[in-house]
Formats: sequence, C-alpha cells, structure tokens
Amino acid sequence: MTHPNLSAADWRPSCSIQFLRKRAELLRQIREFFRARDVLEVETPLLSQAIGTDPQLAFFCTEFDFLPLRQMLYLQTSPEFAMKRLLAAGSGSIYQICKAFRNGEAGRFHNPEFTMLEWYRVGFDLADLMDECEALIGSLFADIRALEPAQRFSYCSLFADYTGLNAAEFSPADYRAYAEACGLSEAIAICGDNHATWLDFLFSHRIQPHLGIGRLCMVYGYPACQSSLARLNEHDPLITERVELFIDGIELGNGFFELADPDEQSRRFDREIAVRQQQNLPSAVKDARLLAALRAGLPDCSGIAIGIDRLLMVLFGKSSIEEVLSFPITRA
Repeated sequence: MTHPNLSAADWRPSCSIQFLRKRAELLRQIREFFRARDVLEVETPLLSQAIGTDPQLAFFCTEFDFLPLRQMLYLQTSPEFAMKRLLAAGSGSIYQICKAFRNGEAGRFHNPEFTMLEWYRVGFDLADLMDECEALIGSLFADIRALEPAQRFSYCSLFADYTGLNAAEFSPADYRAYAEACGLSEAIAICGDNHATWLDFLFSHRIQPHLGIGRLCMVYGYPACQSSLARLNEHDPLITERVELFIDGIELGNGFFELADPDEQSRRFDREIAVRQQQNLPSAVKDARLLAALRAGLPDCSGIAIGIDRLLMVLFGKSSIEEVLSFPITRA
C-alpha cells in the first residue's frame, strides 16, 4: 500500500550523489588520521540491554521477542559504555564510526539517527585530547575551507563574560533577574530551580551563537552539575574535565577526561535516575557491565564524540542536516 502523503519525488535522496562522495572522502580521511596514530578501529553493538541515564537524552527501545531471551533492548545514544568496556579489557586507544540514535530530536541540526565519530586515547589528559581534536579538524578542513587559529576558553570565564553570572555556583534569583533583563522570561518556567537546565538554556541562547566564527573553538571546564561521565578537576571540585567543540556557533563534539571511579559513577547514575523520576521521564537502569568494567580498571584516558553530519554541514556550508544525509527521517 502506498503512503497517501508521499509525493513522486520522496523516494529520492535529500542530498546529491556527488555529496555522498564527499562524505565517503571525509570518512576515508578520518580513518587515515587514526591509522597513522595507531588507534584501533572497533565496532560495538547498536542494540544493548542497558542505556545511559542522562535526563537530557531520550532513547529508543524495542522488545527482543525470542525465548528464552525475551527482553527490552535499547538503541544506543552513543557507543561510549561499550567502548569503555573494551578499554578496561586492554584494547588500548580506539575509535569508532557508527550510527547513534536519539529520540525526540528532529530539525535543522538534529536527525534521530545520525553518524558519530567517537574515540578514546589512553594516557591522554584533556589538554592532550584538545590538541588531537585541533589536529584532526585542521586536517579535514585543509583542502576545503581556511580556518582561523583555534581558540580555547574555560566555560566559567565565558559565562561570566557574556552574562555576568557565576556558572559554578547557582543563584536562582540572579539567574531569573538576568533572564528577565534579556527578554528570556520563558526560561523561568522552563528551568525552575535546576542549575544544569539554566546553564544549558543561557549558554545556547546567549553564548553559543558567538563561538568559533570561522575557527574551531574549544570550551573546557564545565560545571560539575553538567558532566556525569567526566572527572572532577583536581584543583576545583565545582568543575569537571569536559570539553565541547564549536565552529560557526554549531556544537560539533563533546568530550571528557573519563571518570574511572565506579562508586562515584554509580552515585551519579543514581542522581540522574532520580531526576528522571521527578520529571516523569522514561525510566533507565544503571549499566551494570560498565560499572563492572570500571571496577576491573579503566585506564587513564580521554575521549570525545563528534557528529559527522554536523561536521559535514560546517565543512560545506550547508544550512540543514537534511542536505548532508541520503535519507533523513522525513524520507526514511
């Protein structure tokens, strides 16, 4: 039966065949970059028995209906937990190019199914990881578009410069007054007394559009309430060892100096599960296999995930993610 709302052209890809070649070339360059650095390419399951607890991420689930293994399975929002299990098993530095899935996201920068590059470097701290990000992005842009030298800013300094607010210590009255003064009064109802939600809202509206114009911008040192998988800064427990990448105001990647303490990780999962319950979000359980891997010993490492589709948008000046996908959700 034909779908009644399909037009005659809906079977065609939303990007050109020529652009598919550009995507293939980008993937080839990424693989060459990591091969030259002796980083192992791996594959991990897209379907898993557990899922992340982050309240900011909505997930897809499905029932595996095969006795005696009938159970709920989840499409992964990131390969992170499985890759950390490989790291704990002694894989050494690894990378992966895979599909990831996030529910409730569709628009100019979002497709519920997207391509992710994720890698982990054993022995790297956050500064080492930022150096490698700069090298990778520079190599990918070299023959396509000239970028200005990369910039690095601490999150708290940026937040203070743009808003005058303290990002690490939450003052609800100050945040509400600032939102009112900026004509963002809707933030008061949206964010309530949730520090992390306030930070996300104000950062995305007041700061992010100005970041990385014509260059790579790396923002590091996020407040602890925003980073459930990153280590606390050894000098300041109010911030974590997290970095995000931006070019032309578009977020491209999110990385951490990885938390290796299983007890602290379990407590953070518990806090996120409680937030999910408070917000009436779909329930999630702690990934017992990840916690077991952390107990066995995760080596000191830093890792990051970069959205390939957004990277292609920035590389080639596209205004919508549909322009770089063969079949986005509107044509899937």
